[in-house]
Amino acid sequence: MASSTFSGDETAPFFGFLGAAAALVFSCMGAAYGTAKSGVGVASMGVMRPELVMKSIVPVVMAGVLGIYGLIIAVIISTGINPKAKSYYLFDGYAHLSSGLACGLAGLSAGMAIGIVGDAGVRANAQQPKLFVGMILILIFAEALALYGLIVGIILSSRAGQSRAD
Repeated sequence: MASSTFSGDETAPFFGFLGAAAALVFSCMGAAYGTAKSGVGVASMGVMRPELVMKSIVPVVMAGVLGIYGLIIAVIISTGINPKAKSYYLFDGYAHLSSGLACGLAGLSAGMAIGIVGDAGVRANAQQPKLFVGMILILIFAEALALYGLIVGIILSSRAGQSRAD
């Protein structure tokens, strides 16, 4: 028997909260992988050329930003879930779920790309300093993948609440 104080679909918030969790978890997994993989390259390169360690931290920083993208979407989604104040339907839950998955999985794949490129790039940069600009450009394009996921996640999240005229 449904409560008379709740309007909307009873299971819809589950999908919304799942989207918030997916955004944060997958983005942080990408950030962690990118940081770890790039960090291994920085440590290995630092043995040969310790003066380049600070210059080679760029991939680690770029990987860390991926977790922030997931945090932004998770906060946007979680603030949009308040079924007591406004009806929350399955359309809204699915919009939030797809928003979280778009941002989270884009962050995960970007983190994998940043980690692999960062590891190989900083090692190669230690042997040939002319490769630094090329490495940075590749890292920027890998980071852009996560930014695309963030933008799509914001757009999808903004669709929640437009399912029915209340």
